[in-house]
Amino acid sequence: MSGSGPETPQPSDAAEIRLQEAEQDWAAAKAFYDNLVSKRPRPPKPQHAITVAVSSRALFDLVEERRIYEEQGVEKYVEYQQDNENVTLKPGPAFYFVKALEHVNARLLELYPDDEERFDIVLMTNNHAQVGVRLINSINHYGLTIERFCMTGGKSPIGYLTAYLTNLYLSADSEKVQEAIEAGIASATMFTANKDVAYSDTQLRVAFDGDAVLFSDESEQIVKEQGLDRFFEHEQLNENKPLAQGPLKGFLEDLGKLQKKFYAKNERLNCPIRTFLVTARSAASSGARVLKTLRSWGLEIDEALFLAGAPKGPILVKIRPHIFFDDQMFHIEGAQKLGTIAAHVPYGIAQKYHKSA
Repeated sequence: MSGSGPETPQPSDAAEIRLQEAEQDWAAAKAFYDNLVSKRPRPPKPQHAITVAVSSRALFDLVEERRIYEEQGVEKYVEYQQDNENVTLKPGPAFYFVKALEHVNARLLELYPDDEERFDIVLMTNNHAQVGVRLINSINHYGLTIERFCMTGGKSPIGYLTAYLTNLYLSADSEKVQEAIEAGIASATMFTANKDVAYSDTQLRVAFDGDAVLFSDESEQIVKEQGLDRFFEHEQLNENKPLAQGPLKGFLEDLGKLQKKFYAKNERLNCPIRTFLVTARSAASSGARVLKTLRSWGLEIDEALFLAGAPKGPILVKIRPHIFFDDQMFHIEGAQKLGTIAAHVPYGIAQKYHKSA
């Protein structure tokens, strides 16, 4: 034994060491900032937060700036942004969703002032740092609380999503969203509504499709490949077998955890979060499995709408969600036309059919 070197840490030991070091770094930073006085709420500790990463083109309307970038190149783009850094950017498709998240945070801080389980918004962009001043000025103009930025100077920011412990990533770039989905991160491509509508200032309203969004695409594969009658038969035979989870199940779970914090304070009737399932499934022939799956997960959905193949757009007009997640582009486009901000989840067999079309 004499003369032998120290044992090499095993992978699990190394991970534990890194976690301890991160905890120490955070404790040191927190100790420093705790001595500073500020009226602004501080970002929650990442391990406790529900981190929502948004790209600059999702948060703000950068259509003209994007045109300059594509037609004139990066140097002219950066120059334009610097020349206009005191011109406030207009809201983008994720803007009102972010505002609603921050309202939920404000309510949580009223009820649980020392609790860090709330939303943390991170600006995740491949913009250059020189553009940061205009983004900061616009964020401050609207009174948004976005303290964490990741600006990667033309490189893909996807690799940073895990480091930021991201729970949801929203972008206007479908390729980056696909990359994030493949990395196992809940993600969606944002699309601006074609009409202006009023959104609730007091309640975050989130609408989800079911198959290939909250659930896996197992059942959708049967519809596409074997037809509707075989699908109905399959769902009835497997009614008591929970569906596998889809890419957005974790985010619904996050919303449910926060809802329960309001319920614990007798605020169920005044809860600032409301969730909706908007599915093309039929209730009688294929709805039971969906509801039993949610029950098996211990999750509640506030409203479940089974449309039996009817268009989703008119129902979404009534709901007025801040965001609607769906895996099929024809549902996204239908929602857009009637004024709903929609988010495409590029997951499951529907993507194969969308590409072939």
